[in-house]
Amino acid sequence: MLKTFLIGIKDVKLAFRDRAALIFMLLAPFLLTLGMGLVTGRFSGSGSSGISDIPVVIVNLDDGEMGQALVDIFNSEELAELVEPNLGTSPEAARRQVDEDEVAAAIIIPAGFTRSIIPQQEDFANGDSEVVKIEMYANPARPTSAGIIKSILDEFMSRIEEGSLSGQTSILQMVISGRITPEQAEAAGEEMGKHLQDAPEDDTLAITLNTSTADGEEIKFDVLAFLAPGMALMFLMYTVSYGGRSILTEKSQGTLPRLLVSPTNATQILGGKVFGIFLTGAAQMLILIGTTSLLFQLKWGDALGVIVLVLVAVFGATGWGMLITALARTPAQVGSIGSAIMLIFGILGGSFISLDQMPPLVQTISRITPNAWALDGFTTLALGGTLANLSTPITALLTMGSILFVVSVIVFGRKNLAQK
Repeated sequence: MLKTFLIGIKDVKLAFRDRAALIFMLLAPFLLTLGMGLVTGRFSGSGSSGISDIPVVIVNLDDGEMGQALVDIFNSEELAELVEPNLGTSPEAARRQVDEDEVAAAIIIPAGFTRSIIPQQEDFANGDSEVVKIEMYANPARPTSAGIIKSILDEFMSRIEEGSLSGQTSILQMVISGRITPEQAEAAGEEMGKHLQDAPEDDTLAITLNTSTADGEEIKFDVLAFLAPGMALMFLMYTVSYGGRSILTEKSQGTLPRLLVSPTNATQILGGKVFGIFLTGAAQMLILIGTTSLLFQLKWGDALGVIVLVLVAVFGATGWGMLITALARTPAQVGSIGSAIMLIFGILGGSFISLDQMPPLVQTISRITPNAWALDGFTTLALGGTLANLSTPITALLTMGSILFVVSVIVFGRKNLAQK
């Protein structure tokens, strides 16, 4: 165990003595985070979070109360600082505003939206109860802002569909049981709509921005809480592939075979190398977290949750680094493959584009990356979550790292590291 530990410490020291490696491990992600913070307005000096007054145009073609309820939500006090809604009259003109990058998204409420939620008598007779869908025309040039608008709309539709289903089911059961006649069903539906319209404001709002934790501590949205982890995780893949490359470098230079003939067995050597990669990755993440916290006053969230999430994220990423090393034949192959994986995982994991803006297939594929799971965890922490809320990403990252380690050990065993 001591030999494994000493080998790992030695590799960490070598990594942090390499100036080129330090640039990619620390300076590059720090500068990219700084640059993206400047672009988003995080350092504008206005005290803003960088995302506020998101321009959105709403075209309400519905003549009922449900369409107006959505308009009221976007004009509510709770969203006053986040969105800047404007009413439009033409769907085509609204889409054109999006295409010309004047707004982040256009929301088009179709005619008959309310009626699809509160059916009339003939709708019950025909069995037509499908909710008419609202169209959101998003601006691909503003993925973060469009993603926020989509989240608000998704929550509203979820509430509406849930209420519509439960209301229609209740009315239908009353008709079947004979408590009301089919002719009275329409009046019951109207009464249900009136009840929703007259409900207290806190009950009708589908979106409430929570700015406090359970302990009463105020939470403010900070765009860097989403950008910094993405950059750190992307360059973490470079770090773990760089560490894996050292194994093949020592093998080609003959130092690894000499170690194997010493009183140190292959398990201790490979374990020490893996431990060194893990320590280097953890040090990189913790240094970046500490730097952004001190210089930018970035709140990463619950300290214990951050530490545990960093360790399991590095564990999952190290598994990928070891697999790349096990499959490669030369240090140069590890470098090129590692760089490609770093960029691919960065894109798939949401470091550049929010996963909500990607197709469902891409969102599914992204789950093979440690980036996506870790970003989920860091987002949860930034929004006031704690270690107790991280069970899913932690389990996924531990499982990922364990499987990849087992596969890597099998491949390493077949290749025989003692051979040059």
